[in-house]
Amino acid sequence: MNTRLVAARVLSRVLQDGQSLTAALDNAFLSIESGKDRAFIQALCYGVCRQFHRLDFILSQLLDKPLKDADVKSLALVGLYQLKFMRVKPHAAVSETVLAARKKPWAKSLINAVLRTYLREQEELEHKADKFQVAALSHPDWLIKQIEQDWPEQALTIFLENNQQPPMVLRANLAKTSREHYLQLLTEQGIEAEAVGFCRSAIRLDKPVPVDLLPGFAEGMVSVQDAAAQLAAGLLDVQPGHRVLDVCAAPGGKTAHILETQAQLKKLVAVDIDASRMLRVSENCQRLGLQATLVVGDAANPEGWWDGQPFDRILLDAPCSALGVIRRHPDIKLLRRAEDIGQLQAMQKTILQAVWPLLAPGGLLVYATCSILKQENEQQVQAFLAEHNDAAELPIEAGWGISGICGRQIITGESAMDGFYYARISKQ
Repeated sequence: MNTRLVAARVLSRVLQDGQSLTAALDNAFLSIESGKDRAFIQALCYGVCRQFHRLDFILSQLLDKPLKDADVKSLALVGLYQLKFMRVKPHAAVSETVLAARKKPWAKSLINAVLRTYLREQEELEHKADKFQVAALSHPDWLIKQIEQDWPEQALTIFLENNQQPPMVLRANLAKTSREHYLQLLTEQGIEAEAVGFCRSAIRLDKPVPVDLLPGFAEGMVSVQDAAAQLAAGLLDVQPGHRVLDVCAAPGGKTAHILETQAQLKKLVAVDIDASRMLRVSENCQRLGLQATLVVGDAANPEGWWDGQPFDRILLDAPCSALGVIRRHPDIKLLRRAEDIGQLQAMQKTILQAVWPLLAPGGLLVYATCSILKQENEQQVQAFLAEHNDAAELPIEAGWGISGICGRQIITGESAMDGFYYARISKQ
């Protein structure tokens, strides 16, 4: 098995077929047992996706005409990524990548020529890439323009952060342990970590580790969740006896955190339209020893699953562009299109309108996205408030994020967090 060929085929499924990188890797890993091989393939695929626009520009400078064969193009990108961004010895990167094309003799000579030319002309090619904005920032043109429009002062930071590997952050299960005790357990295992000051359950690791090396993971003492996502439960302010609705709940990290935060809820209902993703919610709750009412249903049509009893708290983790989590899912830069934003905005509005009647008077709804675009966030909430006389914003006073017209925005990379948006809306 040639790991570079496997990586190239995974990338082809993303670039050519529009499959998510996670799904393509999961499928490829079914036949690969070696953890070392899996890690190398994953590093190649994530790296090429992060740097795709730069690598694609450089490849175009090395070719007389565009490559129509998706696997061969992906293999060339894999080769360039190794030479530019990895510690693989150049001769090994070239020879092994060329070897991966052995079933296509024409491709072998082409990839060999491309990679060797790059090594000879690397400085000049990289200089050209630095002058071409899409390549220099490694983002699609439409996204560069949108981010610069919404966040002119923070745009460069966002682009740079999107191209970095994110930290691994844990959520200590405070129903089973204290954060201080769990930090001590990590220290005993030789895992270096630090507490995140503004989020009482969050722990940031110095280096990622496999979850099976985390003490007490199988027993539910800890979960993996970015600090930005962990802020949701606190903003929801759940109290004993509350009925809580978690809308668009899969894969269940926030569902579990709410239950860990308040064990004396009257009921927590978690709803998601995707049955396979709801299995993840069930698995997470089972590992953590938590119970919730899990419903596969359309949030835009509550009449299909709602029992008619109002909720005291609603968390709407709205479907969004996910542009705040590009660090974790770099294929978003390749798969997301400008026209998707308007469609997602319409869906968000529909769901927000649909679940509002389910909230009891005096209740609280937290609107959340992992996007950094204002039209999905503060503009969405502003429009909702203007249309509902019984809705009022509760400002979020916090040491994180940027206060906007409505709600609070976390810019990607702030305190090493993902990009996230939150707004609190009370019902009069």
